[in-house]
Amino acid sequence: MDWLYSLFVEHSALQAVVVLSLISAIGLGLGKIHICGISLGVTFVFFAGIIAGHFGLSIDPQMLNYAESFGLVIFVYALGLQVGPGFFSSFRSGGVRLNMLAVGVVLIGTLMTVLGSYGLGISLPDMVGILCGATTNTPALGAAQQTLKQMGMESNTPALGCAVAYPLGVVGVILAILAIRKVLTRKEDLELKEKDNINKPYIAAFQVHNPAIFNKSIKEIGGLNYPKFVISRLWRDGKVTIPTSEKIIKEGDRLLVITPEKYAPALTVLFGEQEHTDWNKEDIDWNAIDSQLISQRIVVTRPELNGKKLGALHLRNHYGINISRVYRSGVQLLATAELRLQLGDRLTVIGEAAAIQNVAKVLGNAIKSLKEPNLVAVFIGIIVGLALGAIPITIPGISAPVRLGLAGGPIIVGILIGTFGPRMHMVTYTTRSANLMLRALGLSLYLACLGLDAGAHFFDTVFRPEGLLWIGAGFALTVVPVLIMGIVAFKWMKVDFGTTAGMLCGSMANPMALNYANDTIPGDNPSVAYATVYPLCMFLRVIIAQVLLMFLLG
Repeated sequence: MDWLYSLFVEHSALQAVVVLSLISAIGLGLGKIHICGISLGVTFVFFAGIIAGHFGLSIDPQMLNYAESFGLVIFVYALGLQVGPGFFSSFRSGGVRLNMLAVGVVLIGTLMTVLGSYGLGISLPDMVGILCGATTNTPALGAAQQTLKQMGMESNTPALGCAVAYPLGVVGVILAILAIRKVLTRKEDLELKEKDNINKPYIAAFQVHNPAIFNKSIKEIGGLNYPKFVISRLWRDGKVTIPTSEKIIKEGDRLLVITPEKYAPALTVLFGEQEHTDWNKEDIDWNAIDSQLISQRIVVTRPELNGKKLGALHLRNHYGINISRVYRSGVQLLATAELRLQLGDRLTVIGEAAAIQNVAKVLGNAIKSLKEPNLVAVFIGIIVGLALGAIPITIPGISAPVRLGLAGGPIIVGILIGTFGPRMHMVTYTTRSANLMLRALGLSLYLACLGLDAGAHFFDTVFRPEGLLWIGAGFALTVVPVLIMGIVAFKWMKVDFGTTAGMLCGSMANPMALNYANDTIPGDNPSVAYATVYPLCMFLRVIIAQVLLMFLLG
């Protein structure tokens, strides 16, 4: 039985892999269990590690430190890549208001943390750990631990606070949203209301009756001071064609135009008359409407096209085809000439079969190549992120320079590369499944190490009188900011309840609460609001956890 002892107990590289894999497997298995529709998901790995540590299981300290650091870096960098494309766009239009409300949730929780540390007699590192658990934010916990290590202080105590507060952190957001719903909402507040999406492409048909554009080319008409549009098809004398930019428009032409819906009235003025047929139904048989043309979705897979403007390819004029829509990460985009392509974009191309085959060769359409992971960009991004995290930043009032560390540096670089990488022709595309795999692997490693390290002292902490105080403090940090900003958003700012709920879930980085909101509130407003505020709030919490410790302990 010596082999069994060496496999699970005797410290070695093999034993570290076996123990961490076992903890992760058990935790992920438990994470699939739902109680009243709620599950802690991957966080069960954390608690499986705590149980293992409590019963004396351990691995070599250097192995533990390496695996914990590597897991954290992989997780936060992949997270940055995921939220990057939507990070800056989330500040546009209504996103500014939602982000400001979400920042209010973050700031109230931060203020309560500082006041709680002084008022309740809980040390600041412990209180920051409780805040991380109350907001279900493990990247912030990693940032706090790295900061404490840089300062030469004990870094395990925040993990204990996080573990104590985490379960009620998950449930608390749901309870707060439920309380707002029961007390403040009326029946009509929960009804699904039609909400215009200004970015969603809309199909409209027009007849040309405006003498001002008779015998003008599409290029000339497009240069007029009117909203952006794409002419998908042109009917003339019973024949359907794909018009090029040089095509001359004549009186009586019927045009199928793609544009944001809010611009349809302005284009009615431009063309003359809008037809009343609804061209946006899902069940329209396009093949019957224009049998000589086909529609096919082509995927951009050629790396040299990454970051290029769609208009620079001149596909319409060269091949006589039209690109009506672009799908990116499940979002429809209007195929304007200014749109910059990214690897993985799916273009809806309309034209004759031979022309579409030629366009497919230009764009790539080699879906298999997208499934091959582009690890070069991942490792380069990690190197740059770690370099950024190591740069000392002097802040007035803080004795020691602040460093973004293992959590802050990679998440910032991940966001920047995810946003601007395609413009610099960097191939940053990863499939959704590949990104989820990276994040799950990194987070599982990190949580397994975190739990294993904290497990030896966890139950001693929880069953002390301070343990109940920590649980109460964590519950307050979860519920109070959510209730305050939820009431402000819903009653004062007049944000609809679904959007308010999604904003609150995103500000607390709580996907379990979002699942509850999606299941109980009609429409997709909760998910849209969650995605709008999540990137900024995740970034702020990672940075605030470090600055708070540096500023008050430095």
